[in-house]
Amino acid sequence: MTKPAHYGDYQLRIYRNGLKGERPRLPMRIEDMEAAARAVLPDESYWYVAGGAGESTMRANREAFERYQILPRMMTDVSTRDVSIRLLGRDYPTPLLMAPIGVQSIIRPDAELAVARAAARLGVPMILSTVAAHSLEAVAEAMGDAPRWFQLYWPKSDALAESLVKRAEANGYQAIVVTLDTKMMAWRERDLANAFLPFLKGEGLANYTSDPVFRAGLEATPEEDMWPSIRRWGEEFADPSKTWQDLAKLRQATSLPILLKGVLSPTDAALAKEHGVDGLIVSNHGGRQVDGSIAALDALAPVRAAVGEHLPVLFDSGIRSGADILKAKALGADAVLLGRPYIWGLALAGEEGVHEVLRRILADLDLSMALAGSDRFDAIDSDLLALGN
Repeated sequence: MTKPAHYGDYQLRIYRNGLKGERPRLPMRIEDMEAAARAVLPDESYWYVAGGAGESTMRANREAFERYQILPRMMTDVSTRDVSIRLLGRDYPTPLLMAPIGVQSIIRPDAELAVARAAARLGVPMILSTVAAHSLEAVAEAMGDAPRWFQLYWPKSDALAESLVKRAEANGYQAIVVTLDTKMMAWRERDLANAFLPFLKGEGLANYTSDPVFRAGLEATPEEDMWPSIRRWGEEFADPSKTWQDLAKLRQATSLPILLKGVLSPTDAALAKEHGVDGLIVSNHGGRQVDGSIAALDALAPVRAAVGEHLPVLFDSGIRSGADILKAKALGADAVLLGRPYIWGLALAGEEGVHEVLRRILADLDLSMALAGSDRFDAIDSDLLALGN
């Protein structure tokens, strides 16, 4: 991984290529990139990524960003900038992580492997979904020594949960991200209209079908007959009976840091801290679980206040630009997760498309930070923002 002198210098390459008659391969605006991806994807694949539980929460996520305005400061030395962060005792070159997105094979066959390679080239941590099309071992091999985390959909079986997290630990994953907001799948009208649930076709089950505990309970191997695996996945996928007391079992299963994803309530945030978690991810699952939910950005500052300044708090749901990242940082986030935009890059150009999306977001972050008057990402605080009308 070679870090540019400044990520924002990437714009100069684009302009220089323009002198040779070359224009960017992918549309520059995220909205245009999504429209281009929609044109090449099957309807059911596009809506599985783009849709939500209704769409009011998705709108709320973006409207929340528009309510906050950046208040730039002048006459500050921004000739050198530093967007690196320290998180969970490790140094990362940027505050950006790849959000866990499952079933990427419905977008492109190389799926998570392409995303992993693109992320590794920039040192951006990839958070691999439990419901991936490629096993956590295969993704680890694709990433080499690049940073990676593993997202856990907490199954009913304690033995299966322990097996998954121990496999992640053995394969160099640096943290476990437990998604809390998927006790069951939401009423998603776009997917229902297409009668499309990819797991029922065996998609996204590689981490299950490669797991010895999961395989031990099957009457036929996945290679012989996929249906028993699909049926058992349906039985194991989520456990709506889980409570805060169950965290102790997960803690005993791994020495890795455990972060909880899906926390929106300050009360839950305080309980998470009380139960000894290592970090929180403020998220409403990109609007995919509860229609009418609070915007994730509106939950960020109250969650930060509830846990104090020392517990790591990350942000997910709605990041589309460098300015968005700055706003999340000013409201209390230590780092952010990028979701749907990199999937549109994957759809259009595979690994290179994902890499291009990341380079653009990082360039925008670097430039936006400098133009707002800050030379260090970790020094940004609430003084950066003015609340709009």
